[in-house]
Formats: sequence, structure tokens, C-alpha cells
Amino acid sequence: MVAERRQFEGVIPLETMSRLRDSLADVDGACRFSLEFGRDALQVAYVALTAEVDLPLMCQRSLERFLLPVQVTQRLGLIAEEVEEAALPPGYEPLLTPRDGQLCLVDMVEDELLLALPVVPVAPATGPVQREWPPTQQERQTVSPFSVLTELKKK
Repeated sequence: MVAERRQFEGVIPLETMSRLRDSLADVDGACRFSLEFGRDALQVAYVALTAEVDLPLMCQRSLERFLLPVQVTQRLGLIAEEVEEAALPPGYEPLLTPRDGQLCLVDMVEDELLLALPVVPVAPATGPVQREWPPTQQERQTVSPFSVLTELKKK
């Protein structure tokens, strides 16, 4: 594919991405992707990957479903051994290819979407959570357990 500079475009339903599915609120939707194989001026084999999808996530502030627009653009340098990673030019992410050279295109797209997921999904329209909770009237009236010690200290 690298020698022939092959290109692939397509749509992957979210329901087919088994590893990503567990992080989503539901599996409605699909990811549009394109992959382009080739060699750069330094003869480094690469895959240029672009993906675009609206991921249905659960907001951790409001506990409501929202769509997170994700656009991924990545250049993956194809390496056969881990020691080759140091020789990749800046801007390349390493992709360790199997010994047989066979790559699963859907897995590559799914990996990039997993990396694009936020650690804590928060819908952009939600406001910040109150950070300080002042004591209630009942909590203010509660007798401190140290008040007895204060009285003993005065005697």
C-alpha cells in the first residue's frame, strides 16, 4: 500500500467499534475517515489519517447526553521495530506494524478516536459546579465536640 500510495475513504458505524463503544452514551452515528499511504521526502513510510465524528458522550456535570465533535488528523510513521521510533521525523506518531505487514484500518481509526476521548466528558454549554458549600444553619448550631475541652481549660 505504501509503494502504490493507496488511499482509502469510508464510513464506520460507531456500533462496530467494540473498544470505543463502552465509553459512549450510545452508538448512534458513524465516523467518516480517510487514509493515505506513502513515503515522504526522507523515504519514511507513513499513513496520513483523518477522521471526523460526533461522539455521543455523557456529560459528567449534568449527566445528560451530548455530542462532542471530534476531528483527528494524524501522520503515523510505519515502523517494524521499536528502536526505529527515534528515527521518525518530528510530527510523526509511531505505528508498530505486525511482522506480516497487515494493518487493520478500522482498528487504526478506532485507536485515534480512543486517544481523542476526554478523560472527563463535559458538555461545553454546562456551567461550572459550585466549589464552596457554606455550612447550613443546622451545621452552624451544632455544638463542637471541642467546646467541652474549652470549658475545662477555662476552669
